[in-house]
Amino acid sequence: MVVIRLARGGAKARPFFNIVVADKRTRRDGRFIERIGFYNPIATGAEEGLRIAQDRLSYWKGVGAQASPTVERLISQAAKKAA
Repeated sequence: MVVIRLARGGAKARPFFNIVVADKRTRRDGRFIERIGFYNPIATGAEEGLRIAQDRLSYWKGVGAQASPTVERLISQAAKKAA
């Protein structure tokens, strides 16, 4: 099964997450199929905190990929921000 989930990066106490498409059996920060965005929870001011490639997201959901609950929440945030 293919899932859309967060992969953690960044330093200790300064998290940064990539939104990736991966096989469900792989490790959280391991191998992935495609990187479709990022989420920076500590973005301030003019920094961009969330970016998702909507065309790739719709493609992967169209072929059956399941998004994690956190990624679903981020998708809805991005949709509200764009509208």
